Amino acid sequence: MAAAGIKLHPACRVRQEGFGLLFYDSRGPRLLFAETGSLLPADFFGTVRRKDEFPEGLSERQKNTLRSFLAQLIEKGFLREQPIC
Repeated sequence: MAAAGIKLHPACRVRQEGFGLLFYDSRGPRLLFAETGSLLPADFFGTVRRKDEFPEGLSERQKNTLRSFLAQLIEKGFLREQPIC
């Protein structure tokens, strides 16, 4: 069985803003303003990634915060889980 990864839902878009990331869900439409600063670039969500795969140089505290954030994005439907090949 392949490991589960995450990817931006096809109906959603994300863009970099001064405060962090802006997520847009065209199924709603719904917006989500995420004050992530520069922790995650918008293109981070362009490919399938493992749930624990983060940019280099983050502290454990930052990684834990991002894990919670990604779980919320999955719960709200902005990200979806899919197998990693």
